[in-house]
Amino acid sequence: MSKARRVPGTARTCPHCNATILDSASVCPACRHHLRFDAAPGVVQTSTPLRIDGTIRHPTAGVAVEYSVVLAIHDGRGKELSRQVIGVGALRPDDERTVSLTVEVFTPGDSSGPVNGKSRH
Repeated sequence: MSKARRVPGTARTCPHCNATILDSASVCPACRHHLRFDAAPGVVQTSTPLRIDGTIRHPTAGVAVEYSVVLAIHDGRGKELSRQVIGVGALRPDDERTVSLTVEVFTPGDSSGPVNGKSRH
């Protein structure tokens, strides 16, 4: 199978969990299943420019409260590009949940270049 050069940002569906992932991913960031085992360079993580950890606690004694974790992505002009409910649940008195958000930035590898010092034919 001939691999054409990948277009950065192209998405596909993980065959294991159906999450939308980058086409260049060799491991699904959602379910962590391996997607390809070839020696071709996929992507190189270049930085983690954003990581937020936070804990939510039941606000008062008494009845349970419900929560929704919502993720929204906006462009530089403020236009909403994507909005998803990541999870929902309930907090009972004395319950807490920790939420972590990480943005990882990748540089797509060149799938047409040499692999392990050898040229592809």
